[in-house]
Amino acid sequence: MYKQPRQEIDPNSVGKLRYLPVHNTRKRYCTLEPSPDSPGYTATCEDTCGSCVTDDMNDFKHKIREIETVMMGPDSLDLVFDCTDSFDSTACQEINSWRSTLEAISRRDLRADLVSCAKAMSENDHMMAHSMMEKLRQMVSVSGEPIQRLGAYLLEGLVAQLASSGSSIYKALNRCPQPASTDLLSYMHILYEVCPYFKFGYMSANGAIAEAMKEENRVHIIDFQIGQGSQWITLIQAFAARPGGPPRIRITGIDDMTSAYARGGGLSIVGNRLANLAKQFNVPFEFNSVSVSVSEVKPKNLGVRTGEALAVNFAFVLHHMPDESVSTENHRDRLLRMVKSLSPKVVTLVEQESNTNTAAFFPRFMETMNYYAAMFESIDVTLPRDHKQRINVEQHCLARDVVNIIACEGADRVERHELLGKWRSRFGMAGFTPYPLSPLVNSTIKSLLRNYSDKYRLEERDGALYLGWMHRDLVASCAWK
Repeated sequence: MYKQPRQEIDPNSVGKLRYLPVHNTRKRYCTLEPSPDSPGYTATCEDTCGSCVTDDMNDFKHKIREIETVMMGPDSLDLVFDCTDSFDSTACQEINSWRSTLEAISRRDLRADLVSCAKAMSENDHMMAHSMMEKLRQMVSVSGEPIQRLGAYLLEGLVAQLASSGSSIYKALNRCPQPASTDLLSYMHILYEVCPYFKFGYMSANGAIAEAMKEENRVHIIDFQIGQGSQWITLIQAFAARPGGPPRIRITGIDDMTSAYARGGGLSIVGNRLANLAKQFNVPFEFNSVSVSVSEVKPKNLGVRTGEALAVNFAFVLHHMPDESVSTENHRDRLLRMVKSLSPKVVTLVEQESNTNTAAFFPRFMETMNYYAAMFESIDVTLPRDHKQRINVEQHCLARDVVNIIACEGADRVERHELLGKWRSRFGMAGFTPYPLSPLVNSTIKSLLRNYSDKYRLEERDGALYLGWMHRDLVASCAWK
């Protein structure tokens, strides 16, 4: 979540569509080819449902209206079609689908148009999808209302999914220029400050760790995505104020490439920063860096020692691990089993409450749109719409994730979120049992939320905490042992 900067992809890269008639099949294929008269590509589509060539999309829409007029009468858009026993049900469904699509176009309802475009793509109706994209390009804006801003990035994902798929899209994204490392760090910090999602996750996890370690004198914390190390500042301060004195703390930090780029160097930067803080508060401290991909971590990398109480932190990281639907190695479950074998006293989990891991394209699109619409709305109450930093924050901290979820498949789709119910199942199969969160954690986070919009809500359900925006859960936090 928010860990990787977004690189630009040209929404006009589809280029020009050329429709070729093929008479012996009913499928449509679309390939991406270089265009000599445009900076992008030409998408060459083979349309096998007709026998004529159509180059003008306005003419295409006119033909569709003519068909509806013949079949349903001149007032067809104003009628509710009644399917009777005497009418073929499949034809009825197709007519109603076309009518609903054209009604959305006439209303210029952006959300409905996005849904219609994704639906057309899920049905391999590339002509309609391309037509919808032309309309959508006139409706989205990175400086508009929340749905317009999100729509711009959803449209990027749809264009990329239509033009190609999988590795070619993701590799193209990765080749695009990144912001300077100091700028990226600044954008990440702004997001951290204007929205409580990170703070909620860090505070709830720290509360569980502090509660589990209140009687321990030697504490080892393994952080599987340490980032800038911001999470541990408040915990070190809390341990410093513990009655009877602080424990000896050792933190093992596992790196990720984006955080290394943002901070402008390796994990030694994080280690030195935390060591200086611990020294300031008279807390015995040691830092161990592990510059290995999370999916490649082995027990020998973690340096677990006898006599130390072990805490393991999974904050916004496990959804990046491929599971059984991507790889037979199933790193997601393998990692949990490995951690359980280390006999930790507490394991904390913080994840986005979203279901995009194994969902098919269309339900995945709907889930992504609904989830990020709530997130963009929450940003809107804090940063003005024409605020340049807000545009950069959304582009470089959120949009790339949106494009990845919509456009990519297989191993190239690295943003694979699951609902807490699924995480419970995975932790249970790995041998964990729930670790109840202290009521103090709940009250502390409620105090935090007083500094933000009253549209944020905090709920405790079945031993877990949920942070939401209005009626939508966005982040879930829980602990295990």
